[in-house]
Amino acid sequence: MLNDVNLGPDPEQRDSGLSSEDAATLLKEQGANEIIEQRESPLQKIASYFWGPIPWMIEAAAVLSALARDWPDFFIILTMLAVNAGVAFWQERKADNAVELLKKKLATRARVLREGRWQDLPARELVSGDIIHLKLGDVVPADVELLKGSGLSIDQSALTGESLPVEKKATDSAYSGSIVRLGEMTAVVTATGMKTYFGQTAALVERAGAPSHFQQAVLKIGNALIIATLILVAIILVYGWWRGDPLLETVQFALILTIAAIPVALPAVLSVTLAVGATTLSRLGAIVSHLAAIEELAGIDVLCSDKTGTLTQNRLVVGAPALIEAQDSEQVLLAAALACERQSNDPIDRSILAALEGVDNLASAQIDKFIPFDPVSKIAEVEVRLDGSARYIAKGAPQSILAWANASSATQAAVETQIETFATDGYRALAVAERIGDQPAEVLGLLPLYDPPREDSAATVAALSKQGVAVKMVTGDHIAIARQIAEQLNIGRNFVTADKAFGTTDKMTASDILERDGYAQVFPEHKFEIVATLQASDHLVGMTGDGVNDAPALRQADVGIAVSGATDAARAAADLVLTEPGLGVIQHAVEEARRIFERMTAYAIFRISETVRVLLFMTLSILVFDFYPVTAAMIVLLALLNDFPIMMIAYDNARPAPRPVRWDMRRVLILSSVLGSLGVISSFGMFWIAESIWELPRPTIQTLIFLKLLVAGHLTIYLTRNDGHFWDRPLPSLKLFITTEFTQVAGTFAAVYGWFVEPIGWSLALLVWGYALVWFVINNMLKRLVIDHLMGNGDR
Repeated sequence: MLNDVNLGPDPEQRDSGLSSEDAATLLKEQGANEIIEQRESPLQKIASYFWGPIPWMIEAAAVLSALARDWPDFFIILTMLAVNAGVAFWQERKADNAVELLKKKLATRARVLREGRWQDLPARELVSGDIIHLKLGDVVPADVELLKGSGLSIDQSALTGESLPVEKKATDSAYSGSIVRLGEMTAVVTATGMKTYFGQTAALVERAGAPSHFQQAVLKIGNALIIATLILVAIILVYGWWRGDPLLETVQFALILTIAAIPVALPAVLSVTLAVGATTLSRLGAIVSHLAAIEELAGIDVLCSDKTGTLTQNRLVVGAPALIEAQDSEQVLLAAALACERQSNDPIDRSILAALEGVDNLASAQIDKFIPFDPVSKIAEVEVRLDGSARYIAKGAPQSILAWANASSATQAAVETQIETFATDGYRALAVAERIGDQPAEVLGLLPLYDPPREDSAATVAALSKQGVAVKMVTGDHIAIARQIAEQLNIGRNFVTADKAFGTTDKMTASDILERDGYAQVFPEHKFEIVATLQASDHLVGMTGDGVNDAPALRQADVGIAVSGATDAARAAADLVLTEPGLGVIQHAVEEARRIFERMTAYAIFRISETVRVLLFMTLSILVFDFYPVTAAMIVLLALLNDFPIMMIAYDNARPAPRPVRWDMRRVLILSSVLGSLGVISSFGMFWIAESIWELPRPTIQTLIFLKLLVAGHLTIYLTRNDGHFWDRPLPSLKLFITTEFTQVAGTFAAVYGWFVEPIGWSLALLVWGYALVWFVINNMLKRLVIDHLMGNGDR
């Protein structure tokens, strides 16, 4: 793929290269041969974490604390703000590392022809039109057009996803960042920096990134609590002013109520839940680099998977040889192995030697002459003595081997038929021929080469499908190879190439993408477009990959997953990095993510219901009965005792949903509103009993209400943790149960013995417990009715 640029010197000038003056002018016009990135200053990034509805309310609470000279609360709130900002800043630093790692993969120096002489220059100084020299082991420093030489074998798997080295000749293009495996050639630079294929990939990584559904959900929950708090606190302030209460006392009470009601700890609690889940996932072999991705992982319904190195092992394997004139398979393999360079890192040679491992004849052969693979002739030759006879063996491209062996028309027809069969099945064919002494040469056979699937890929695909996740293969490899691997993994054979899918004027839709089993011969921009199109149709998309070519799509996906052995750029762009080979950990990660999602949902419902219960009850008590049902000290104590069990929700047992899950704010708000309203009703019931039947004094009633709010509130945790009855399995974790009961007992002792409150004794305390337990059972039954109604209307 050549860029539309001036190729520089004309043919007569290419013997001398660019002049220093021309190169300096072009460098000034085109810029350095490096990746340019847009960076936000650390100060701007940190400041952004203090901007938004939830931070505004927390900051307002801090201001009110300062005005009321409540310095302990003031410093606690500021600390919470700083911690939240620090955690968020640390989490997002990894997103900025992706471009840095892409830059590091570029060649640092290049052999360049300038002023008629060859010189080593920093790769960043290359310009379009420079003549460069490429040899074995070089990283191509810019996009180039090959000029003269023996031809190149180039590994561009990390860029395009092709599993096999690509043969290049004069006039072909080579991409920046690819690696020369064989050959030596000169080339002219056609594009540098951000205009290269590599640079365009980096640009996609820069602009990639989908908004987190987790962040959106936190914002919605926070907004609901903030709105409710502001309205009710405003009513209390206005009523207090109208009644003539002391302004400072009214403001202080409103302040404490605000701090207790607004979700100051909401981001922290949910982040702790995610962090605990991340620790569990790390034990499974998945490192989480972006905590919010855990929640996204619970909801993905499409997994776009790269093939090479992800579903496959990214290594060549020799299949069963196709015999042409050989007697048996071992004869073909032995001849091919003799024509291999045993110390070479060539992937084809390594795969052939591995297939023949343990054969004694290989060690007993005497090599007289070896000619390595020539990219021009496309043959490797060897002269060897074996079993007392001189043998001449050649291996390489089938057409070249047929010419070397001067094969008959019948042999040529047999070879061509077998090549077509291999091609249909997605195999690459390597031919082997042998001539013994002065006898005519024989084409022994053809070796099929392929990149085999990982051992657990088929099982993982099947398990994910059962979990409601559709797996689509998206690969840069040839369509025949993609189909062959996909069929082995039971993904399907309905594939299309990128040029047919994206080369039309009609824009691809999510339905079009989902109708296919996969896409072949794709470039990074195609992978990116597939992910973005699915997201635009409200799909949560996971993307797995291992190469530089996968980085933009990994960054754009809701959950980018870098497999074991992935490039640095892919790992930096991903949200989840697998440390164990294979994809088996993904299905376990999805299951664990859905457990974590259930815990977060439980906390959200509990937190909103508690806000509704406390705020609404207090507001109505003040307005209707002209009575503050709890004191400011009781509100602080209640908030403190609530903090301990809600933190333990992160360690609770949870049953993973069988299908992908999403934040259903309608369901969350309805359930929490119902439970909160029932809490208000039961609290007024307790108030009525205490005042009208038991005729207790107001200070004692305040302690009764405090204890009832504490006990009933903690029991609500058991109601919100699942959709079933409170006795359904899985039962609460030991950590959650012990902490919840401990804080309830601590609050009971405070009420009985008068710690910061009016003492009520054990008799009244036990009556409150009995009253709360009766309502706990009633709430459980009503919760089940609401959930059944919601599910009947199509909700989860």
